[in-house]
Amino acid sequence: MATAISAGILGRGPRILLLCHTWRTFASQTDGEARVMQVLQEKFPLAIKVVDILGGCGAIYEIHIESEEFKEKRTVQHHQMVNQALSEEIKAMHGLRIFTFIPKH
Repeated sequence: MATAISAGILGRGPRILLLCHTWRTFASQTDGEARVMQVLQEKFPLAIKVVDILGGCGAIYEIHIESEEFKEKRTVQHHQMVNQALSEEIKAMHGLRIFTFIPKH
């Protein structure tokens, strides 16, 4: 059985329907999640969570990232920083959800 999700293409444009025929458990990271995590940890070494939300296809990721780098910046700037860090990886993605946080001391 396929998993379907309606997701916006990176940037602006029409919505697409993606089908994923991969089943996985969430006990371990996929190769794609590990690659995205490694790239982000080099730039933002605090708390990072990366989830392939289509069950392992590598098409759409959700990222939760906490960093001191986000202080005194607007949310759009946080997202631009993450997009810049993932500039090569984004080329192979169909969608990306980014949630950024500033550490509370």
